[in-house]
Amino acid sequence: MKGLVVIPTYNEHDNVGEIVPRILETDPRFEVLVVDDASPDGTGELADRLAAANPRVHVLHRPGKLGLGSAYRAGFRFALERNYDLVFEMDADFSHDPASLPEFLRAIEDADLVVGSRYLNGVTVVNWPIGRLLLSYAANRYTRLITGLPLCDSTAGFKCFRRSVLEAIDLDRVRSDGYSFQIEMSFKTWKKGFRVREIPILFSDRRVGISKMSRRIIIEAAFMVWRLRALDLLRRL
Repeated sequence: MKGLVVIPTYNEHDNVGEIVPRILETDPRFEVLVVDDASPDGTGELADRLAAANPRVHVLHRPGKLGLGSAYRAGFRFALERNYDLVFEMDADFSHDPASLPEFLRAIEDADLVVGSRYLNGVTVVNWPIGRLLLSYAANRYTRLITGLPLCDSTAGFKCFRRSVLEAIDLDRVRSDGYSFQIEMSFKTWKKGFRVREIPILFSDRRVGISKMSRRIIIEAAFMVWRLRALDLLRRL
């Protein structure tokens, strides 16, 4: 199966030049799409050079910082317009290890969505401040309590979708961003009857650069779970 790894970027110049080749090394069927939000540090220009040197690398340039959720939606549409069977979500900052990608390929054989979980076998997070770890863990417990979504890590951003899942979800109605985008996509996948599976991953804090986490993203996620539950009860997902 042919896979597209979608990597949203904003000021990831010091990471993207290394992670893209690492992804391509893991399997000859993988291609990479860098979705760059007009990074002022030259990430987009570096991605263009990588694409010029390798036909398995693609770049989407956007006019500004439009958010993680919209970047992934753009990447999903790119994949659906072409002949990709699998679509991956992955961070550019090495918090998601490219070496884990073969595990996703094995897991997707009997699943429609595979989620790389930080909390499936205890807590497999390295170098996070304790405050952020507690916030993330509590957010996932909160999400499961409100929505019933059977995932230990519903806010995870390392994922593999079958094409059929993305075809079944109306991407125009997925408007959330950040953590809430991850929750919304997993919830809609589950509610549409697709097979959702978690696999354990080791999550490491970014090696270079600055986290994109903000208070707005946290608040959006807190309210999104109630919105999803209401839409489900009204059968409007």
